Amino acid sequence: MEHASPVYNSAGPAASLELRHGDTHAARRALLAVRDRTLQLADAWEAALGRGGMRIPYDAGLNPPVWEWGHVAWFQEWWVARNRERSLGGRCDPANARLPSLLARADAFYDSSAVAHRTRWELPLPDAAQTRDYLARTLESTMACLVALPAGASDADLYFFRLVALHEAMHSEASEYMARTLGIALDSAPARELGPHRELELPAGRFLLGSPREGFAFDNELDAHEVEIAAARIDAQAVTWERFAPFVEAGGYSDTQWWTDAGREWLSAQDRVPSVHATHRLHAVVHVNAFEAEAWCNWAGRRLPTEVEWECAALTLPGFEWGNAWEWTSSDFLPFAGFEPHPYRDYSVPWFGTRRVLRGASPATSPFLAHAKYRNFFEPHRRDVFAGFRSAAR
Repeated sequence: MEHASPVYNSAGPAASLELRHGDTHAARRALLAVRDRTLQLADAWEAALGRGGMRIPYDAGLNPPVWEWGHVAWFQEWWVARNRERSLGGRCDPANARLPSLLARADAFYDSSAVAHRTRWELPLPDAAQTRDYLARTLESTMACLVALPAGASDADLYFFRLVALHEAMHSEASEYMARTLGIALDSAPARELGPHRELELPAGRFLLGSPREGFAFDNELDAHEVEIAAARIDAQAVTWERFAPFVEAGGYSDTQWWTDAGREWLSAQDRVPSVHATHRLHAVVHVNAFEAEAWCNWAGRRLPTEVEWECAALTLPGFEWGNAWEWTSSDFLPFAGFEPHPYRDYSVPWFGTRRVLRGASPATSPFLAHAKYRNFFEPHRRDVFAGFRSAAR
C-alpha cells in the first residue's frame, strides 16, 4: 500500500468515509490494505532485530513486536470468526461463548483485557513465523465470513469487519512510534513542509458534535448533539518548529511561569528539551506532550482549542488543514451525554477522565482511520506518539 504524507480538509480522506459507510467491498479493501501495512512493518522490524530475536527491552509505552502481531490476529478472530453474535453489531453480547481459536492458548497470550502489560515480555509466545501464519489464517477466516454476508449487508452486519480493520490500523501506527522510540528506522511517511502561519475565523453558532448512528462510529463519538460555540480564531494548520523554536531558545523549558501545575510536575522529572536545531523548522511539531503544548500557548498568548472547536473548524472552515500530526486539545476524554459502551468494552470506558483528546491524524495514520470526528486519546504526558498541536484565541 502506498504510504503518502497527506493533508486533509473537511471530513477526511475518501478511504475513511468509504469504510465507515461503504459495503462489503469497501470493508474487504480496508482489511487487505491494513494487513499489507502490518506485514510491511513486520518485515522492517525483522530486518532490524532479526527473525530469531525480536526481543526489545521492557517499556510502559511498548509491546513485544510478536505480541503486537499476534494480538492483531487474535482481535480479528475474537470479534469476527469466533463471535457467534457478530451479526448483531453494536448490540452483540461481549461475553457470548466464543468458538475455538485457530491457535492454542491464543486467549491466554493476546487478550489485552486480561493479559497484564508487564507479563507480555515473559509469555511463551509463538515465534515470528508462527505468528505470521496465525495472521494469515485469521485473515482467511475473516474473509470467508465477509463473503458469506447477505447482499445489501447492514451496518450491524459490517460493524465488526470495520472495527477490526480500524483496530489493526491503530496498531500499525503504534508499531511506527514504538520503532521510533527504539531508534529503529522504518519506511515511514515523510513529514510535510508547511506554509506560512495563517489564522481562520471561527464564527459563533451551534454545531453538531459527534457522529450519526448511520454507518460506523466508535462508541465515544456517539451520539451526535448540538453544542454552542463562541467566536474564536484558530490556526489554519499545526504549529511548526519555526514557531515553537523561539520558546525553546528563550528558555521556556526553565521558566516555570508558562507551565501548568501538572506541567511543572512533569517538567521537574525531565532531563532534555526538544532538539529544535536538528529539526526541519517548517515541519509540524511532533513528539511533544500536552504540557509542552500548553506551555508554548501560554508563552505565545494563545491556548489549545477545545475538541468542539477543532471538529467544527475541520468540517466548516475552508483552508483548515490537518493530517500533519495528532493535535492535542484542551478537552479531557469524557463520554458524551447518553453514552452507551459498544461490545469492545475496553475501548473507551476505562480511559474516561484520565486521558486528553487529540484530533486529526499524523503521516503515519492509516487513511482508513483518519476522520474529522475520530477522538484519539492519550495520557497528557505522552511524548512518544506523533502528537503536536495548533493554537487558538478568542
